[in-house]
Amino acid sequence: MESNNWHIHETEFNPEHLHHKETVFTIGNGYLGTRGTFEEAYPGDRPATLVHGVFDDTPLVHTELANVPNWLPFFLFVNGEQFRSDRGVLLSYQRDLDLRTGALTRTVRWRSPAGDTVKLTIERFASLDDPHLLGIRYRVTALDFEGTVKFRAGLDGQVDNLGWTHWRLVDQGAFGRRGAYLHVRTRGSGIELCEACHLAVSGVGGASYTHLDCKNAPTTVARLSVSPGEQVTAEKLVVLITGRESDDPRQAAFRKVQEALSRGYDDLRMANDTAWAQEWEACNVTIEGDDEVDLALRYSLFQLLIAAPRRDEYVSIPAKSLSGFGYRGHVFWDTDIFVLPFFTYTRPEIARNLLMYRYHTLPGARRKAQENGYEGAMFAWESADSGEETTPRLVPGPDGELIRIWTGDIQHHISADVAYAAVQYWRVTGDDEFMRDYGAEIVLDTARFWGSRAEWNAARGRYEINDVIGPDEYHDHVDNNAFTNRMARWNLEAALETLAWLRREHPEKAADLDARLDLTQERTTYWVDVIGYLYLPHDPETGLMEQFDGFFDLEDADLAEYEPRSQSMQVQLGVEGIQRHQIIKQPDVLMLLYLLRNEYDRETLQVNWDYYIPRTDLTYGSSLGPSVHALMAARLGEPDLAYAQLLHAAQIDLKDLRGNTAEGIHAATCGGLWQAVVFGFAGLQVSEERYTVAPRLPLHWKRIGFSFRHRGETVKLTLPNRDAGEGGDSGTDNRQTIDNPQD
Repeated sequence: MESNNWHIHETEFNPEHLHHKETVFTIGNGYLGTRGTFEEAYPGDRPATLVHGVFDDTPLVHTELANVPNWLPFFLFVNGEQFRSDRGVLLSYQRDLDLRTGALTRTVRWRSPAGDTVKLTIERFASLDDPHLLGIRYRVTALDFEGTVKFRAGLDGQVDNLGWTHWRLVDQGAFGRRGAYLHVRTRGSGIELCEACHLAVSGVGGASYTHLDCKNAPTTVARLSVSPGEQVTAEKLVVLITGRESDDPRQAAFRKVQEALSRGYDDLRMANDTAWAQEWEACNVTIEGDDEVDLALRYSLFQLLIAAPRRDEYVSIPAKSLSGFGYRGHVFWDTDIFVLPFFTYTRPEIARNLLMYRYHTLPGARRKAQENGYEGAMFAWESADSGEETTPRLVPGPDGELIRIWTGDIQHHISADVAYAAVQYWRVTGDDEFMRDYGAEIVLDTARFWGSRAEWNAARGRYEINDVIGPDEYHDHVDNNAFTNRMARWNLEAALETLAWLRREHPEKAADLDARLDLTQERTTYWVDVIGYLYLPHDPETGLMEQFDGFFDLEDADLAEYEPRSQSMQVQLGVEGIQRHQIIKQPDVLMLLYLLRNEYDRETLQVNWDYYIPRTDLTYGSSLGPSVHALMAARLGEPDLAYAQLLHAAQIDLKDLRGNTAEGIHAATCGGLWQAVVFGFAGLQVSEERYTVAPRLPLHWKRIGFSFRHRGETVKLTLPNRDAGEGGDSGTDNRQTIDNPQD
């Protein structure tokens, strides 16, 4: 199946949407992400390039990805008049993000204040073939004048993270006759970085080159003469290398620039396009009959792919990807639960890297557990480079008053979420080597944490987990959150299964972990006891689960009475007020039923769906919610609600539904959208031996097509909508079971 929906277009420049569109037009290559600011800048813009792993100290939030020197500056002067979108006259404007190749192109007709008219085509790309390589091609056509065209191509070290600066200048200067370099070091973490650029101008006449060595802004200048109808092309190649990849980033950058020049812009761009073609061959999803969702899903996958580390297992995908300053580049459960499945099923090599990041941060998780009086690995709610907890304890509120943030202290389900992600990866890929050498240790050490976290209530004869926050962050300091308790029990069960597998298949590794993690018979017997007696707030007759102790006693509310509204229910009722109501931010019990979907029947799902959906802040709660609701509604045969929630998820960033896309892409929504389509509407379920599909497609969808990997084999599926055009019910069960899938 092919689709023509590969382009994100902008046909009018509106400064009121400046920061939103900067996020939307982010490009990247899995090593770095660059926001869609203009090469010539614009008043009030927020240029940013964020590089995986380049963290530096900052107040309140501990550490953040440091905005690296801006590689975009590329200024055009027409007879001495600088091209800017806020000067002269924009006669026409178009910006296009080509998802197929990752190239961002802007086409402009501009008349200078002096009346000279030019046509401009400005293309940029971040090479997927070589992640350290970036390129800009600037074409200028003189439409109605004769005179001089001047280009200034440079690097800008005067960058900040919303006012906080991270870099000290080490050195700068000219690189050859047409190049410049900038060498800097972070103030706190001491990470060095070097950017080097080269400018080449071609056209009807020869260009003259000079170098400007302004502090923190080394620049190459080229001048040449043009006549009406003549075109000039300027190409800027940039290399960015940090001390994380090289002991001498400056020399490494110089060498790579020379290598790039020997190949030329066209060859470099072709290599990038070829790399993207291979990526889409593995990852693309096509929805025929719904152009809006087809394009939005492809855009979401593009945003995940440009944030995904392909060559680095010490970094992960932040909640706002590499597209903005939101959450400071920290990693949440968003990656493990919402993002990772897409890669597990399509690019397992990337999924493995993301899980290896969790393995490498085990020392930080162990320190957190010890500091809080627990055993094992207690993963940070917000994690950066070391695995230490980076959740701010206090943040300024709207009125400037400091607000206490409890998620880093008591949102403990993250530890089970990480273990769950590791086990799901193993079951889908069959990567026994990963599980033996790395994954088992994650699962076993998080189980040690849960064993120490469970509290025995002698009066009630049960284990409990008290004073936590579940996925629903509208309620904190709750006891026996259903999601947390059940996932803790799952973690302990998975640990016993993993340990049995290790002892059977890899006894030497089992013996090593037995010794290092103190996996005695006494401990594993205790785990069995916790599994058997850990309290789950569940009515066995109806199947209804109470989200946490006392939830059913809270004041009920009819959310329809608050409509229309443009803010969350927490803002409507206040932080304290929302705690007194049965109003939830996002799926909590329903999230549990989704993750452990093979353990609960349809009746249990239905009764909890019927209870919790009317009490969920669907529109302005968490951005994590709509995709999960779409998925579960599709499985329950509620196509209208399923599609409405799918569309909501699809539009969150492209249409800025939450008003906060300026802070960065909602990476969890991007991953959740893929899960909603593939696991929900296509009904894909995978076991070790086989997979099944049970399509429940909206009536206007003609078919969907996608690929996935199952235990080393590629499976390509095209699922027609058998109900379309027949007046059928899209809830019809079209289940198909396939054994031993082959290419």
